[in-house]
Amino acid sequence: MHCPFCQHEDTRVIDSRLAEDGATVRRRRECPQCSERFNTFETAELKLPAIVKSGERRENFDERKLRVSFERALQKRPVASHDVDAAVRAVIDDLRRSGEREVTSRHVGELVMRELKKLDQVAYVRFASVYRKFEDVHAFREEIEKLERDLPGLESLQLSLLGGEAAAAAAVKRSRKS
Repeated sequence: MHCPFCQHEDTRVIDSRLAEDGATVRRRRECPQCSERFNTFETAELKLPAIVKSGERRENFDERKLRVSFERALQKRPVASHDVDAAVRAVIDDLRRSGEREVTSRHVGELVMRELKKLDQVAYVRFASVYRKFEDVHAFREEIEKLERDLPGLESLQLSLLGGEAAAAAAVKRSRKS
């Protein structure tokens, strides 16, 4: 590898370590010419399938677009960034394991919805409303009812609107006094 400082043609690897869940190798290098040190990162380049859009147009898979889809659906929702990263990786891993050279954008959307359903139900409904082009409130209601059937114990997964059981009990007492 060429030195980025003096452009010397050969550099020496001083140290190698796994990074990012073992998907990347971090190498510490030194230039014998100028003695500068720098890091390089090595990852496997695996070809992901091309995406076939609804108009039969094809485009290369773009992880950035996938991540933006998740971030838009999860905007202002209490989901940790490492959970979003894991969901993006899960979709990419599914696409890679499929072995297909091309997949439809509809299939990718279904994979995103599957992961959003696990992460946050509000984000799932947001994404589904745009993805499935809900026309009215009835379509929202149907999707929420389907979600409730698919996920038993949904109430326990949702955040408390009042900040916990004590606050909920106090609210019930107040409502009884009214």
